[in-house]
Amino acid sequence: MGTLFGTDGVRGIANVELTPELAFNLGRAGSYVLAMQDTTARPRIMVGKDTRVSGDMLEAALIAGICSTGSDVLTVGVIPTPAVAYLTEKYNASCGIVISASHNPVEDNGIKFFGPNGYKLPDEIEAEIERLLIGGTINLSRPQGEEVGRVYDVEEALNRYLDYLVSCYSAPEKLNDISVVVDCANGAAYKAGPRLWSRLGARVIAINNNPNGVNINDRCGSTYTEGLKRAVLHFKADVGIAYDGDADRCIIIDECGNETDGDHLMVICALDMQRRGQLNPSTVVATVMSNIGLNIALRRENVLVESCKVGDRYVLEKMKETGAILGGEQSGHMIFLEHATTGDGLLTSLKLVEVMKRTGLPISQLAREMEKRPQLLVNIRLEDKDTILSHDLVTASMGRAEAKLGEMGKLVVRPSGTEPLVRIMAQGPQQYLLEEVIEEISDAIKQAQGI
Repeated sequence: MGTLFGTDGVRGIANVELTPELAFNLGRAGSYVLAMQDTTARPRIMVGKDTRVSGDMLEAALIAGICSTGSDVLTVGVIPTPAVAYLTEKYNASCGIVISASHNPVEDNGIKFFGPNGYKLPDEIEAEIERLLIGGTINLSRPQGEEVGRVYDVEEALNRYLDYLVSCYSAPEKLNDISVVVDCANGAAYKAGPRLWSRLGARVIAINNNPNGVNINDRCGSTYTEGLKRAVLHFKADVGIAYDGDADRCIIIDECGNETDGDHLMVICALDMQRRGQLNPSTVVATVMSNIGLNIALRRENVLVESCKVGDRYVLEKMKETGAILGGEQSGHMIFLEHATTGDGLLTSLKLVEVMKRTGLPISQLAREMEKRPQLLVNIRLEDKDTILSHDLVTASMGRAEAKLGEMGKLVVRPSGTEPLVRIMAQGPQQYLLEEVIEEISDAIKQAQGI
């Protein structure tokens, strides 16, 4: 991976790091690499976005860059990221582009690409786009007259995506007796989320579904579930669903107001599929950040857990390598490969409620399949992530920490792929031990920085 693309596209502070000029050149370079080399037809590129205020600015620059190379643009407006992945293939587009920074705060934004098959781009294609950007796009062709790209609005895009999601629901009964609180994070799911559950017959209480450009992910959504917990209890709802800003992940709140994270969701869905003979092969892909309790719960039912790096692109790579049809992350990213090419929060929540409906069991009881082991995660803000983590003081502290945690523990120290952070995660038999080892590593990082 180069210096421009992270684990989920190009990200930065909008209009400072991710500028309109960069978006324009990304449009030109991406269009050339992904579309212009195909001379059999006039290339078409699909563009969607979330609700943050900088989206319009970046969208205009990106579209200008694309059209300047002679590619047409299909705009789908504010729409979940996984919808763009799905619709890119359905509309036979050369690629799909989403303008979003997912769960990040409003000042951030990002640009990520999907190939014509709806999958995120492999590292080598992103590297090719980056090389072209660094080398300069000034020499790329500039068609004239009728050869300049045009822009077309795809007004039915959201409904077509929702039609597909409804077709993925396979429980024998609709949801007429289910009440759902949907936290839309004031983001890309503000229309899609409530409409999906209404179409399935559920009683829907929508919250944080009035985006104003600056309130996306602001004390709401999958990274802040306190408001959703209160709403579930207040309305005596059967389930609460929190999406993030671009709706590619979800966190569930059970009927008692307790949070159910991605590890629990994977266990619930995997065991349901395994017991119905639908998990073939009997394998689930999870990242190194997943709780040990997931491995224990799945091992009891002869489900193998394959581990991978953090990031849904790496989950997908491992799924393809092992043939697994289910994988995900503790954060709520889940990939149901029989239905989607990327993480989809709406599909994940749909499959979870489907299990609840099929079994007749509440979420709280389904979640008991997995006993979460003590786990502690600390984020340290750090600009020079890679250099500091290779410092002798830091590596020595990590070695001591692994020895203390022993065979029943787990230590992960990794730089974030989307933020200037180092994440330190420890799991083990006792909470005090986790606090001890994380404090030691944190102190070593500070010493290495000269603090």
